[in-house]
Amino acid sequence: MKKITVIFTALLGLVLSNSFAQKKSQNNNIWLHYVGKNKIAKKTFFTLEATMRYANGFSEKQQYFIRPSIEYQTNKHLAWSVGFTHYNTFVYGNPALNKRPIPENHIWIQANFTHQIGDLRITNRLRDENRWVGLATTNSTTGELEITDYAYRNRLRYMPLLTYPIVKKDKKTLLSAFVGDEAFINIGKKAGATLFNQNRIIAGLGYTLSKSSQVQLSFIQQQIWNFTDTIEESNPTLRISYLSNLDFSKH
Repeated sequence: MKKITVIFTALLGLVLSNSFAQKKSQNNNIWLHYVGKNKIAKKTFFTLEATMRYANGFSEKQQYFIRPSIEYQTNKHLAWSVGFTHYNTFVYGNPALNKRPIPENHIWIQANFTHQIGDLRITNRLRDENRWVGLATTNSTTGELEITDYAYRNRLRYMPLLTYPIVKKDKKTLLSAFVGDEAFINIGKKAGATLFNQNRIIAGLGYTLSKSSQVQLSFIQQQIWNFTDTIEESNPTLRISYLSNLDFSKH
């Protein structure tokens, strides 16, 4: 019994020490977001996605990325994609997740399953990301941090999303609402100290400008855990998106 008490006390102390060692921060983010989906063949699409993200209003740059991809529509429910993403994450917040801007490159594959129940559209998106994250080391001559190598990490992203039309005109949706959650899951021992790398609760509205374009306004509650689990960010985020959907297959 005494041994059990000692072990329990040690485990409790370890948990408490980790919780006290972890620093928590909050940033009020604004994300400017673009998605252009272009049909290039009967079942094939080229998509270009890009984002500029700011922290604490527009006072600090948080991150940008550019993401080209190719999608193949197997049937009306299932689509497969393969793509590349280049990120650059800046130094922002207090405490900051990193001490200098960190580049990151991904090669990823994705499955997107869509199902309709009446007017309700249910989307399940699963993405497997192979990540190469820049590692910063101190230059012995200048004393400055430099990117000298890249570390491979694997991450799985899963997002269920519900979309429902609010306003229709001539049987076409003018205004829709959507809600979902995206979990970023670290895969393997080298991916990070936590199971989750990020989590995003998403809710928003989409307004249809034309048959090929839409604007969206989203609220996202973003949680981030750094690689060593010493910093946790809780970031209320406003995302402004412009989406286009063009057909080049008949040209």
